[in-house]
Amino acid sequence: MFAGLLGVMAMMEDVYCVILSKPGIVTLADGSKLVLRVVVVGVKYVGFSPFGGVNFAVKTAGGVSSLYVPDELKNNVKDKPLSPPDRLPEDGWELINIQSQEPATEEVEVEVEGKKYRIKVVGEASMVSRNINYRTDMNEPLYWVHWSVKIQWKPVG
Repeated sequence: MFAGLLGVMAMMEDVYCVILSKPGIVTLADGSKLVLRVVVVGVKYVGFSPFGGVNFAVKTAGGVSSLYVPDELKNNVKDKPLSPPDRLPEDGWELINIQSQEPATEEVEVEVEGKKYRIKVVGEASMVSRNINYRTDMNEPLYWVHWSVKIQWKPVG
């Protein structure tokens, strides 16, 4: 059960409340902007740790999508073939510098043995590659993003 962006997610063993869900924006040197999302899919208490006395197994998921692509880049790929649906092309990739980014963030609150904890997941892009030999079904260049998550938790109150 999930009730909206700021709601309650019920898992088989634990219940947690989504406190914050904020997409990240990655601005590239070619003028494009990408959206990065991270979500907490599951949280399980798994015993003691020196980090607040509790240890959590936090399962995350996420994805990347284009937010804005300059018209010049769209025009460059409009007559190019669609990217193969079953594999990434091996030709035409070029690294694109990340000019700036706002990280993607999701925060949830969980209760364990009468104590509340806030779990924060932050996603950031570390590398981006672009391919203008092919186009997406949105008539944009292909972008491939290497990104990672950082997980933190702390007691509330």
